[in-house]
Amino acid sequence: MIAAAAAAGALFFLLWWVFQEEENPWIPAGFAASVVLLIAALARLMVARRDRARLRDHNSVSREPYNSSSDRLASGTMYSTSLHAAALRSLQKYSAEADAKDSADVHRELYDLCAEYLAGADKALQSPRTQADGRVALRAGQERVRELQKHHLLTWARVSARTLTHEAQQRVRLYEKVETANRALNCIETALKVYPDEEELNVSARAVREFISSSRVAHWVELAERAAFKGYLQRAIDCYRDALFYLSRDRPGPAGEAAAEKISREIEMLRARLDTEGTINSGKGTNGRVRRRP
Repeated sequence: MIAAAAAAGALFFLLWWVFQEEENPWIPAGFAASVVLLIAALARLMVARRDRARLRDHNSVSREPYNSSSDRLASGTMYSTSLHAAALRSLQKYSAEADAKDSADVHRELYDLCAEYLAGADKALQSPRTQADGRVALRAGQERVRELQKHHLLTWARVSARTLTHEAQQRVRLYEKVETANRALNCIETALKVYPDEEELNVSARAVREFISSSRVAHWVELAERAAFKGYLQRAIDCYRDALFYLSRDRPGPAGEAAAEKISREIEMLRARLDTEGTINSGKGTNGRVRRRP
């Protein structure tokens, strides 16, 4: 479009110079330049439509093998074991592509597709039209799909929690850190509802909770240190107490107890400073002189 605009401008001035002896030479020059710009705009529109159509066709082709089987499963008419076998092969292929991409959204989509397959297989097993050998094949397919389903749900939870936790670490404000970390914790807890005994999920959940607790404690400790540096001793003590509250609530255990003891020592030191300053201030007279004790 930039080249077309430049060409239209050059054509405009060229025709203006050619028709300068005519009356109103800018009219034919402007008309010719407008035609050039219009042709360029139409060509750009056609190219953009072609690219969108090509991308749409590519996406539909890449997902057509499993979508057709998934639609039949959802409709409850897929009673043929050969159709289930074709759907299983497509699902396994799509699963391998998802592992290569390692995208949280794709893994969650695979989990949903596995659920559709299992639902369709259950309907086929309940149908009296399914033969005995077909039932054996369906149950074997269900076992493989359940393994894929678990794999993709755990991978979704792990990738989502890792991404959101990293994002939370980059946040500056405390509420943004906690909000983003809670989103990561929600992903893990969603997977825990399905697989409550999965140790990997429990470890990840504890790590995220530890991060939230550490962020809160570090926030209040920093505020306390700033207040103490500026001489606001009572405010610093209050901030340290808030830090102790989150420690006692969110971090039980040896590590939390050690941090609580350190904060308690800081509080005692601040109280001693506060008492010392109070004694000094009470010993001063109204004129600012220190009273002599008898």
